[in-house]
Amino acid sequence: MAFTRATGKHRAPGRLTRTGAKAVGIATLATTGVIGGLASPALAADTGTPAVGDTGLTQVIAIENVLAERIDAQADAQQHQADVAEKKAEAAAKKKAEAKKKAEAKAKAAAKAKAKAKAARAEEARESAVRAARSAERTRLGSFQLPVAGSYVSTGYKSSGSMWSSGSHSGIDFHAASGSSVVAVGAGTVVEAGWGGAYGNNIVLRMTDGTYTQYGHLSSIGVSVGQSVGAGRQIGLSGSTGNSTGPHLHFEARTTPSYGSDMDPVAYLRAHGVSV
Repeated sequence: MAFTRATGKHRAPGRLTRTGAKAVGIATLATTGVIGGLASPALAADTGTPAVGDTGLTQVIAIENVLAERIDAQADAQQHQADVAEKKAEAAAKKKAEAKKKAEAKAKAAAKAKAKAKAARAEEARESAVRAARSAERTRLGSFQLPVAGSYVSTGYKSSGSMWSSGSHSGIDFHAASGSSVVAVGAGTVVEAGWGGAYGNNIVLRMTDGTYTQYGHLSSIGVSVGQSVGAGRQIGLSGSTGNSTGPHLHFEARTTPSYGSDMDPVAYLRAHGVSV
């Protein structure tokens, strides 16, 4: 009798299933006499059924077992490779996520550092502007100039003569035509503005360094007591009021606002950077 294998793709049965099927097949072959048909011609002529061990079925079963073991081994190897690939993919994904997290943290830190640096530059610029303003203010307050622009000293300090009650000149006279602009030699506050007897219309300023300056014989006064003035600020116009022989500006430098505390006006102005 001839045997044929069913066609089509079938999933390989498990080892226990195959073994059971083989046992059933062997029993079936033994019952139907197929085993006898597969036996050698010499044995087929004998009376009785030959033993299974004397046929080729044992070899067939052994070969199938080897093939089954190989298939199982291949399946195990493939499963192992799949597990390894899965673990590698998981590790790669984890590594990628960690790299992304580090990149985001780095970008965040860089943005924070940039914002901090920008704020620091802004603060530095603000402080620089404040320092510049203070420096400019100090310069303004500390700068001095001639009380009459482009003028010169016509009568020196301590000059003697009968014109002065003390016998000598307590200040210096600057050449100035009547109505010339008279300015504060430096920043200060007006402590006197009005008639000053022999000085005529006069102004006394308390300077920012604590000294005092006086401007006499004015034709008009343009400031009032308590007013703050900056260097170069016009405070009046020159004239010839009071004890005067002609238009000019009488200028004094003092340690107090009162007469008699005078000091050398030329030395005073030069000490403050004015060329006299």
